[in-house]
Amino acid sequence: MVTGAGSGIGAALCRALDLAGAQVLCTDIDGDAANQTASSLSSRATAARLDVTDAGAVQAAVDGVVERAGRLDLMFNNAGIVWGGDTELLTLDQWNAIIDVNLRGVVHGVAAAYPQMLRQGHGHIVNTASMAGLTAAGQVTSYVATKHAVVGLSMALRSEAVPRGVGVTVVCPAAVETPILDKGAVGGFVGRDYFLQNQGGKAYDADRLARDTLRAVERNKAIVVKPAVAQAQWWFARLAPGLMNRMAMRFVTGQRDRQAVR
Repeated sequence: MVTGAGSGIGAALCRALDLAGAQVLCTDIDGDAANQTASSLSSRATAARLDVTDAGAVQAAVDGVVERAGRLDLMFNNAGIVWGGDTELLTLDQWNAIIDVNLRGVVHGVAAAYPQMLRQGHGHIVNTASMAGLTAAGQVTSYVATKHAVVGLSMALRSEAVPRGVGVTVVCPAAVETPILDKGAVGGFVGRDYFLQNQGGKAYDADRLARDTLRAVERNKAIVVKPAVAQAQWWFARLAPGLMNRMAMRFVTGQRDRQAVR
């Protein structure tokens, strides 16, 4: 079961799973988009509209998979949104929306899938976070907050789950070529330019990330960090957090200057 499957990383995960021979339930708040993803795959794929902020609906979707297939092997909590812009411009409604989707949406997926996986004695939960869950820079404050929470949730759950036969992996990519790069701008924020500054102007391929993720699941890896430049940034942030923060300040100042002249 994949949430946020209508586009981007979610759709790529569905393609990779279908190629691997899995029966895939493609879910998205945009039911038409979910159907389009499923229709591009083999007859094993099905689709459903799903709002991950509705805990009851997530539970019902998981229960439906178990009723039809007898088990749930893989749960991909992938749905997410972003707001980009200076923090003082964010409204409380925007804060609540991103917390509801990016954090509570993952919690709802875990709450529905994890008990079932414990009952069946196997399974794997994959939560999509971000490099923003491992490092921090301004103008994406709410996104950073939620993705840090997803990383923490995933690593803590993994310490409980793996000894009981259930895998947990958190995916932390830098910028991936998805529609989210061009959404969620507040004020003069330019998302694509912001996210690609540290990747030479080129986003990582979503299908490649999906393949990376499935390999990580096969190996029961705790965390996926892609591309290689993101791994280097993560290690640098761990080794020199103070210096990394100062660099983030300069980065945000530069971004704000560039946004002001547009």
